[in-house]
Amino acid sequence: MKTRLPFLLLSLVLAATLAACGGGGSNQVPADAIAQVGSTPITKASFNSLLSVACARYKAQGQPCPKVGTPTYSSLRDSGVNFLVQQEELAQEAQKKLGVTVTQQDLDKQVESIKKTYYKGDEKKFDAALKQQGLTLSQLEQYELKPNLLGNKVKAKLTSNLKVSNAAALAYYNKNKASFSTPETREVRHILVNNKNLAEQIRAQLVNGASFAALAKKYSKDPGSAAKGGKLCAAHGATAGACFPTVPPFDKAAFSLKTNEISQPVHSVDGWHIIQPVAPITPARTQKFSQVETQIKANLASQQQQTALNAWLAKMTSDFKGKISYQTGYAPATTSTPTTTG
Repeated sequence: MKTRLPFLLLSLVLAATLAACGGGGSNQVPADAIAQVGSTPITKASFNSLLSVACARYKAQGQPCPKVGTPTYSSLRDSGVNFLVQQEELAQEAQKKLGVTVTQQDLDKQVESIKKTYYKGDEKKFDAALKQQGLTLSQLEQYELKPNLLGNKVKAKLTSNLKVSNAAALAYYNKNKASFSTPETREVRHILVNNKNLAEQIRAQLVNGASFAALAKKYSKDPGSAAKGGKLCAAHGATAGACFPTVPPFDKAAFSLKTNEISQPVHSVDGWHIIQPVAPITPARTQKFSQVETQIKANLASQQQQTALNAWLAKMTSDFKGKISYQTGYAPATTSTPTTTG
């Protein structure tokens, strides 16, 4: 189990480039609360618990907990307030608009899954991991698991009916066919030196049976291939996996020589090359639609899901506008993007 500093390092799943909801005055907020979202207060106890998790993470990394009044503490406080406010917004909106909640049963199930997956069901090892991270089980559930589960449930609810048709996938394929094409490639080896005379001397040695790999390691000034005996994969015009385009003179020689033929010295902006193809040219090819259909549908579905999530978060921000109040001293100097974890 890898626990994280919650409100600073949580991954973004439900996210939109939105300003967080504006707040009202502190006169609406109970004395024991840092903020109020609608009619629901966020208690100082929750905020202090969250900060204790942050401090535990600082200490685990050999750093002191930020002191009150320092810029680091102010940033930490603002992040904590934003996190708690946004999670409350999401919880209220998810329940009201989608009928989505996270129950204790959901949390218990997730905890058991973590124990089995990471600790083979060993309760003592799980407890030791919590202690090492400075977390209680309650804090793990509240600041890690509950946001994750809420995000997953909201996402599932919003996107359950989204589908990508065969026609849409095919249209995308036809429009972006170049991205499913691989240029011709060829495995070659070369030795790069600074002057033509040395290149000619090396070629003469190679023609007389000298080891290409040994001479490449001794003379070549190309750090990427010298240690590999001069080997590299050349791609004609575009990158293809581990194969890369080369400078024009090199490219011309690499794809025109016969396999195992040793080139005359080839001059480029890098210097003088001796080039030897060691394999036939692998022809350019374009993947068939049937080969990439699943990938295309997954990508388009992800785009549709993100659009739906962004729209939902935008509506949430609108719904809570003017309904957030902060206790004196707790209003964040800046507000961050509404998020949940997934």
